[in-house]
Amino acid sequence: MTAMLFAVAMTFIDQTIVAIAAPQIQGELGLSSDGVQWIINGYLLSLAAFFALGGRLSDMLGHKAVALTGVVIFAASSALCGLTPATSYAEPWIITFRVVQGAGAALMFPAALAIVVAAFPPRQRGSALAIFFAVSGGLTAIGPLAGGYLTQWTWRAIFWVNIPVAIVAVVLTLLATISTDRRRAPIDWLGALLIAAGMALSVLGFQQSNSWGWSSAWTWLCIVGGLLLLVAFVGYELRAAHPLIQVRIFADRAFSVDNGVLFFAMMAFVPVFFFISLYSQISLGYSATNTGLFMLWFFLGFAVASQIGGHILDRFGARWTVTVGTLVGAAGFALWAWKCTDLNATAQVPYIVTAGAGIGLLLGPASTDAVNRAIDASYGEVTGVTQTIRNYGSAVGLAVLGTLLLHVVDDRVVASLTALGVPAGQAQQAVAGYGAGTTGGTDLSALPAGQRQAFASALQQDFAQAVQVVFYGMALALVVAFVVSLWHPGGVYVDPNAPVTDSAPATGRADVVRRLLVKVGIGAAIFVVVYFIFDLL
Repeated sequence: MTAMLFAVAMTFIDQTIVAIAAPQIQGELGLSSDGVQWIINGYLLSLAAFFALGGRLSDMLGHKAVALTGVVIFAASSALCGLTPATSYAEPWIITFRVVQGAGAALMFPAALAIVVAAFPPRQRGSALAIFFAVSGGLTAIGPLAGGYLTQWTWRAIFWVNIPVAIVAVVLTLLATISTDRRRAPIDWLGALLIAAGMALSVLGFQQSNSWGWSSAWTWLCIVGGLLLLVAFVGYELRAAHPLIQVRIFADRAFSVDNGVLFFAMMAFVPVFFFISLYSQISLGYSATNTGLFMLWFFLGFAVASQIGGHILDRFGARWTVTVGTLVGAAGFALWAWKCTDLNATAQVPYIVTAGAGIGLLLGPASTDAVNRAIDASYGEVTGVTQTIRNYGSAVGLAVLGTLLLHVVDDRVVASLTALGVPAGQAQQAVAGYGAGTTGGTDLSALPAGQRQAFASALQQDFAQAVQVVFYGMALALVVAFVVSLWHPGGVYVDPNAPVTDSAPATGRADVVRRLLVKVGIGAAIFVVVYFIFDLL
């Protein structure tokens, strides 16, 4: 399990670490706004598209071999991302190797999970997997801190840092006693092609809509064509003798609701780090290091609430924590949106913590309940489904919200330029194609020297107003997740195959409430202490 934790650590850290360096990457390489988003989204989309295939290849070729292959691919592509040349082909270079990096993670993660499952007897697997997911999930919080400090040296270090971790993972994997058994089974190549093409086309259409325009036939061809391919994938999987994904497990209502909630919640959860990073550095004027510290407020709420959510799940089932979590998250993002245009970081902290708490309440319980409710499917198969849906939701969320951000900020920047006396045509030219909506890198040569400082101040507010719209969009996604959660049948899941025992003493309601209050109290104390330290800094 130690070997596999080192392996998957890279994948979790990479979900947040790259967002910190996005402005620096764009500034040095001269990337377009869409290109910066594809650095994040290419990874997420590749991970979603190839996750189920990675699980099948792991069964066929052996978990150890596939895990090692995934680690090597991930580390090699990380090194190549860090070596991106500052030339005209920098954008396709770094996006290509980010996609390869996601494919390596898609090979590595299901194989690592299978190795952990096989390493423990059935009675210990629950505890082992709880540790595995708790530690690996907690590593997501390291990304902002590590990204902030490494970026102060060079943004390339955020990719190179994966190499020593990969070396440790390879050495530990080779030393560990891991079964090399293989389970021969046909691979559903057509299903893999359909789901990869469907996801890629739909996300491409959403993300490029800002460049192509909503009136463009290419925009709608990609979106509609991608969705039709996904529908074709579902139909094919229902008839396939050896399907890539067991679509039939969606017959369970709780499983379908859990995954629906996860899809809409993940539209906010992973993209939020990209937008926090840009907002902190453009509107608040933070350094990369302080941006990483600012992101930790979200993780503070997330960490405390996830513990509470786990206890509620065990006692009352997933419906309560998922429903409350979506409402708390929606309220947190809406209040954060309302406050972010004040450009007062300290005043935003309670709402950032609330948004993180909402996601923390629902994420673990929804994922765990989905695994428990699946009908006659293996843990690996169900995890493949939930991870595919989660990462696709993140990719769609970043594409849609990123397009919304660019559209709003471009309009705001043009308005600010014209208000300063720049002709409308020159204002449009200064913004078009340069990526002002992403890093504030608008070409100021169109302005007289005396007006450049005034525009720089206006840009901070312009970008904050665009981020405000994005946060409201995240709140809306969680409202939709709340509506979906209302269909959950509720109840505490009981494994019909679990042995019946009365050796453990029953836990009373008072004990459950006491433990929850203790956790809330500890979380509140941590929040107060860190809040005042942050305020002083």
